[in-house]
Amino acid sequence: MQTPTQHSTEDASVDRLMSFCRGEISAVESYAQALASGILARFSGRLRHCQSSHQTRVDLLRAQIKLLGGEPPTSSGAWGTFAKVVEKAATAAGERAALAILKEGEDHGLNLYRTLTADLDAISSVLVTQRLLPLQLETHRIASELASNPVS
Repeated sequence: MQTPTQHSTEDASVDRLMSFCRGEISAVESYAQALASGILARFSGRLRHCQSSHQTRVDLLRAQIKLLGGEPPTSSGAWGTFAKVVEKAATAAGERAALAILKEGEDHGLNLYRTLTADLDAISSVLVTQRLLPLQLETHRIASELASNPVS
């Protein structure tokens, strides 16, 4: 039998993990939009790698949410709609703008994983710090490199 404290910790974890998951779904959608636009075609290998990494995080988060008794999100929600509009505008503005938006999204995700883990249960905290954060650091590095030197 769960104590009220265990239940509230799991509820808080599910809420936080669902938020992370919606952000990751939004990242997958943003990379899909960038790839579909064709404007970043010369970076497609690295962009696909980032998209795949974000999809891996979606899958890990969904599994953990289910483990805690939650119902994983199937869409990115309002944040994803906003991100799609921004990505479309950036793509229309050109390569540098599109890369800057992808980097901004990676900055946001990195900040969330680094700062919003205090209310997670122990297992979810390990998932974030040992699995998700290292993957986020990698995609952040790639997006930062592309945004700072799109000539490569």
